[in-house]
Amino acid sequence: MFNDKSPYTIRIEVADDVRHYFVSFIDGENICRETEVSRSVFLEIYKSIKKIRNLTRSDERHIEQSELTEETLYSRAMNPPQEVEEIVFDIERGNVLREAINVLPETQKRRFILYYDFNLTFEQIGKLEGCTHPAVLKSIRAAENKIKIFLENKVTF
Repeated sequence: MFNDKSPYTIRIEVADDVRHYFVSFIDGENICRETEVSRSVFLEIYKSIKKIRNLTRSDERHIEQSELTEETLYSRAMNPPQEVEEIVFDIERGNVLREAINVLPETQKRRFILYYDFNLTFEQIGKLEGCTHPAVLKSIRAAENKIKIFLENKVTF
């Protein structure tokens, strides 16, 4: 009825205002057989055929329809691999940033690292160090300014 993947074909025949339900199938000897069934059996086979059809259509929708090449996989990658130049640039930038952080005073360096590397809030850092969060904020902003000046003097892009 719905497609040729189902082993059954179903049909309804109306004679003398009475519905007759038929199921056709190919038996183990490869002979097409047809039998009349009750309405309930017909409906169960109908549901089964419909379910098989829907699953097949679902599979077809999710099967890759285009040819997969390295280029198409690369374009679909969420985090495509970086070029060698980008990797080297990132490493060098990281080294310069670490150098800038290392020249900070110890308190500013510690607070800067806690804030940016460990994602602690100003309040959490203040509790750890026994000071107020405005003091931590001021310290981190000063560290950011010093790093910015260091980077401006050190790196030219």
